Amino acid sequence: MAKRYYHNYWVYILANKPRGTLYIGVTGGLDDRMERHMRNECSKFTAKYNVKQLVYFEEFQYVLDAIAREKQLKNWHRAWKINLIEESNPNWDNLWKPLGRH
Repeated sequence: MAKRYYHNYWVYILANKPRGTLYIGVTGGLDDRMERHMRNECSKFTAKYNVKQLVYFEEFQYVLDAIAREKQLKNWHRAWKINLIEESNPNWDNLWKPLGRH
């Protein structure tokens, strides 16, 4: 198997409804992580509050950059997080489409 020289990492924000409960995470596989969130296998918090809509994400090449950004966003005021989401996703659309569906 060939060695990969580039890997993608994502920081993502989930919500249960517009301006509702937010969850911030980091992953090396966004599709797999979203599938696990949909099955309530990732986080007791997201399962408890039904937080399953992908409303924002950022892509990184290096895992340490993604982790640093996740920590930064988790320390932000709620209003800042909402503004960040609404800059690129004003309708709070679910940005995740299951694999094989468009």
